[in-house]
Amino acid sequence: MRGLRILLILVVVLGVLFVVVDRVAAYFAEGEAADRIRATENLAATPDVDIRGFPFLTQLAGGSLDDVRVGIDDYEADTGESGRTLRIDRLTADMKGVEFSGDYSSATADSATGTATIAYDELLRAAKAAPSDVGLGVKAQLVGLSDGGDGKIKVAVRIQGAIAGAVHIDKTVSVRSSVTVEHNRVQVHADSLPVIGGLALAENRVRSITDFRQAVDRLPGGIELDKVQAAPDGVEITVKGSDVRLAG
Repeated sequence: MRGLRILLILVVVLGVLFVVVDRVAAYFAEGEAADRIRATENLAATPDVDIRGFPFLTQLAGGSLDDVRVGIDDYEADTGESGRTLRIDRLTADMKGVEFSGDYSSATADSATGTATIAYDELLRAAKAAPSDVGLGVKAQLVGLSDGGDGKIKVAVRIQGAIAGAVHIDKTVSVRSSVTVEHNRVQVHADSLPVIGGLALAENRVRSITDFRQAVDRLPGGIELDKVQAAPDGVEITVKGSDVRLAG
């Protein structure tokens, strides 16, 4: 009995030591991977890397990780316009089946899913900022974006001018708009248009103000936009990808 007790104690001690060594090894691997991703993507700050599978050491020996989560704050996405980027407040991606080289110089995930959040003030930069003639002697300007509820965006438009040169107007109206994703572009489309003074404004002119699209390209590893909906602090986008290159 005494020998069995000693054996059990040894097993427990060795088990604890294995867990400690495994977690320490994972910690250092996360740091190395984060540095590689920062260099590959030319990030301003080091991303968060969380190797989730356990045990890590057996995965390391096999050269493949089951599940890795990467989190990046304040990522500057390409907009397709020279010299202009769009800030993503928080980008997270869960990587599955990550194959890597021994020195972590390259790593590729079989698949990735995640989320990205773009604040409304950032999205507003994509819209036409200057007042534009929308007919009936008035001009309109997009002045705000916010959460409209039920996944919709509330678009605020300021209307100024004199209808038919007589009725002066200066007011801000709001319309609820649908937001979708197509070909890595966030698209905002008004469900209905404002009526001013009982008169409908020229639709094509008003939509040149209320409706717009914003490219969000060159995300890390080649992941792409999938779906989008309005949320309290901005638009929330789901992203996905396959054969996603994390480093190298």
